[in-house]
Amino acid sequence: MMKHFFIIIALVSISIITTAQQVDVKAKNILDKVAEINKAYKTQVIDFTFTLDNAQEDVKETSKGKAWVKGNKYKVDLMGVETYYNGKTMWSFLKEDEEVNVSTPDVNNKNTFNPSKLFTMYQTGYKIKFIHEMFQYNRALNIIDLYPIKVKESEFTRIRIKVDKDKNQIYQIVRFGRDGNIYTISLTKIIPNTSISDSFFVFDKSKYPNVELIDLRE
Repeated sequence: MMKHFFIIIALVSISIITTAQQVDVKAKNILDKVAEINKAYKTQVIDFTFTLDNAQEDVKETSKGKAWVKGNKYKVDLMGVETYYNGKTMWSFLKEDEEVNVSTPDVNNKNTFNPSKLFTMYQTGYKIKFIHEMFQYNRALNIIDLYPIKVKESEFTRIRIKVDKDKNQIYQIVRFGRDGNIYTISLTKIIPNTSISDSFFVFDKSKYPNVELIDLRE
């Protein structure tokens, strides 16, 4: 019995140590400040640039985008696609193809871009680590890396977050894909607390009578 007791104590101790190693206090404090600031906003309008970089394939593409966020609702306009999400249903409007795909997304899927969780994504599913401070893009930045805990289920190896030290605001997010693709989102402007109605996050078919609606919901 005593032997079994010591084995249990040892396993519990290892578990506590492992959990502690996954939480970098400095990194968490920095990201907690960012989350607190953005949580106070009722809405956000975010201008950003999106870059896809793959050195092996000699690919580098940069596009400007815009996101509107209200709670768990959002709309994103990027690369000819307007994505609407009202908290339950998603509409992906492919402008050039005059086609709208309707789906019910998995809100817990960390492999998809969800602007409503942009400032809180670090809170679940990641080990976080403070890397260093640096001066880049004419600003002081805190560099923090996120490593997915469920490695086999993730399409990327890590996410690098660059936080503006003076503003306590995310400036850039870099996602390193297992396929060699590096995705970079740079937040160029954030306008808080503008008035946005809930209907703004629903695709209005009446405005596009010639668009084909494809329902992918089961």
